[in-house]
Amino acid sequence: MSQIRTFLAGASTMASALAAVFVLTGAREPLKHERFDEITVGRINIVEPDGTKRMVISSKAQFPGDFLQGKENARPDRANVAGMLFINDEGTENGGLIQRGTLSADGKVSSGLSLTFDRFRQDQALQLLNHDSEAHQQTAIKINDVPYYQVTSMEDVRGFSAEAKKLPPGEQQAYYQKLSEQGRLSKNRIWLGNTGDKGASLQLKDARGRVRMMLLVSADGKAEIQMLDEAGKVSKTISPASRD
Repeated sequence: MSQIRTFLAGASTMASALAAVFVLTGAREPLKHERFDEITVGRINIVEPDGTKRMVISSKAQFPGDFLQGKENARPDRANVAGMLFINDEGTENGGLIQRGTLSADGKVSSGLSLTFDRFRQDQALQLLNHDSEAHQQTAIKINDVPYYQVTSMEDVRGFSAEAKKLPPGEQQAYYQKLSEQGRLSKNRIWLGNTGDKGASLQLKDARGRVRMMLLVSADGKAEIQMLDEAGKVSKTISPASRD
């Protein structure tokens, strides 16, 4: 009997030790529901049960690169932004909200916000943006035609940029023009926003990204509709002063 008591006492001690280890290491069943009045974090990863990221909310210090089929790629151009990334079922980024705003020592403002929705495995199909600087404040909505990912992948886009940099400056525009004619580049189709001269405009563009119609209101309140030809020349203007 004493041997049994000794065994049970040892087993109890071992169980207590294991319980302490589980508590200290966090090895326990995940909590299903928690409520907080306030939480302060640098980054939150929203994940599926299999670990696939579906949303990332992050500070500037911990902001990720982009995601393609579960793999994260470096994005040095995002080093100064904070915000949120949307990620689809396969682990590919499909939009997000990024924002930044700084005031330099010499008093210059550099601020911006962009909310985007991407085409599958591709880039921005819809963008709401605001950019603010000492020189100009721009707010706009952009709707783009984006190539199907099997026509132009994001890897292709990075490759286009690398190839263009190998060419003399005078040949780079022709290189991109050829890609555009092949339907391999994104093209802006609709642009709605303010203009550099404090006016407002709605630009409607053809499949090659050329402006064919504009609705304009100037800073002094003058309103008109412009129709443009393929070369970008105004072929007709409709205004309150027009007779036909």
